Amino acid sequence: MGPPVPGAGAALDADAQRWVDETLASLTLREKVGQLIVVWTLGNYVPKSGPEFEELTGLIVGEGIGGVVVSVGTPQEFVAKLNALQRLAPLPLLVASDFEYGPGARLGGIYALPYLLSLGGGTMFPPLMAFGAIGDERYAYELGRITGLEGRAVGVHLNFGPVLDVNSNPENPIINTRSFGEDPELVARLGAAFIRGARAAGLMTTAKHYPGHGDTHVDSHIELPQTAASRERLDTLELVPFERAVAEGVDAIMTAHIAAPGILGPDAPPATLSPYFLDGVLRREFGFKGLIITDAIGMGAIVREYGTGEAAVRTLEAGADIILMPVDVTETIDAVTAAVLDGRLAEELVDRAVRRVLGAKARAGLNKGHLTDSEALSEVVGRREHVAFADSVAELSITMPRDRDGIVPLDAAGVGRVLSVVFARRNDPVAGRAFNEIIAGAADSLEAVWLDYGTHPAAYDSLAVIVGSADLVLVSVYVSPSAGEGTVAVPESFAAFVNGLVAAGHRTAVLSFGNPYLLTDFPDVGTYLIAWGGREISQQAAARALLGETAISGALPISLPPYHQAGEGLVREARVASEPVRR
Repeated sequence: MGPPVPGAGAALDADAQRWVDETLASLTLREKVGQLIVVWTLGNYVPKSGPEFEELTGLIVGEGIGGVVVSVGTPQEFVAKLNALQRLAPLPLLVASDFEYGPGARLGGIYALPYLLSLGGGTMFPPLMAFGAIGDERYAYELGRITGLEGRAVGVHLNFGPVLDVNSNPENPIINTRSFGEDPELVARLGAAFIRGARAAGLMTTAKHYPGHGDTHVDSHIELPQTAASRERLDTLELVPFERAVAEGVDAIMTAHIAAPGILGPDAPPATLSPYFLDGVLRREFGFKGLIITDAIGMGAIVREYGTGEAAVRTLEAGADIILMPVDVTETIDAVTAAVLDGRLAEELVDRAVRRVLGAKARAGLNKGHLTDSEALSEVVGRREHVAFADSVAELSITMPRDRDGIVPLDAAGVGRVLSVVFARRNDPVAGRAFNEIIAGAADSLEAVWLDYGTHPAAYDSLAVIVGSADLVLVSVYVSPSAGEGTVAVPESFAAFVNGLVAAGHRTAVLSFGNPYLLTDFPDVGTYLIAWGGREISQQAAARALLGETAISGALPISLPPYHQAGEGLVREARVASEPVRR
């Protein structure tokens, strides 16, 4: 854990300010531009003689990049690799990671096939919308604090979160459960609490995706989303959480590759390249003094239209400080350097951006030391208290908008024969497994069937025989937003299968382990329960709730039009200890 980190608006102490000033004065133009580049790397083990480490060495030593965003690896691998990279760096690297689902989403959380053995690691949490279903700032604060403790323990200084998009569009394919909900005040309140919690543990935070990616129906990893919203609409919805985050002292804001023709006309550039949104609204109106970071500049919404070098120059002209994950680092540095030398881009603008980057490094304590001690890992990362808190979030967030058939809790006298139908993406190795294991312990028998987007429509016909012999059909749907997938919908053949179960009078419950809006595909199902995410903790929480072992108390942080409004959610008390269901 690092000491509490001062917010973006706080002044640096004298030593830190001196380090920033002297460091900036020592850099050549090309070295300054290098400090504005952050590249992606895995948090895995690599030998120093291997091609990946050699490539990173070239970027860090040769091009002088300013930081890295590190992805999946075990805690030990994170520390070893980041320390090795820090030792190479002429200036300390700013290390970021994307802990949207808690540290466990990056620190371990991997399964070794074919045995599906968890490799352990950081604490895994349900998506942010689960915290919206609880609605209590204390839980968002604790999420931030635990993320900060575990993130700093492995050498990460900046979290690419919280997500502050207001998910007002049920068809949004990329935000969805990554958001706290559809109410801008709820998103603002919980986002601010997360920022405070992370800061208390020494981790800097990034509010994303500015100016709001919640009311779109296109994935910006694939193409450029647009919003027709007016400025008045943004002020009352999308911008509310970001303005609150700025007031809270958030350290960084990540831009969205989203155009706003409703404000800037038909030729509106993506917000990432927009002086209106970056320098105008963020800097001048909101008074934001922290880092402005682009979303990955190599995403399809940007590179196809502008190219690598031109996009980098334009985003700096607009007011950005960090160019995230360019396709070609050398081309990017060349283009920005040339733009300064040609007089297109003022070197003063580059200096201001570098000063903010160095200031963030000083706030993280990198002017005093940049290596991470691995001795404390086992005392911090994935500790029992953190896991217990994550389990409580999964349980408290379980939300049941309807139970018309009175299925929940399942009959204490005996669950009978259960057919568990699991729909998931083909590359999901854990969908349904933890859930089925618990339900099987209470049922007379359980038969499981896995379906995916590639399941042939004729295959659904063959399920009729199995369905007919079941006392209860539990349909679990594992569809969550995933970069590049472009959809969080289910195929028509699967929806028709579920609707056929209901029409035929089979005792059926649908459980969403992801996209909560799927009720519109099964509007007549009598029992619908939402667990928000598909990780093991959410599966276990949903199974225990079905069996009555834990209470159900979550409230919808989004509407399910036209069937349920935000705030709805049935309450079920847990069974008393003398009424066990499991056999």
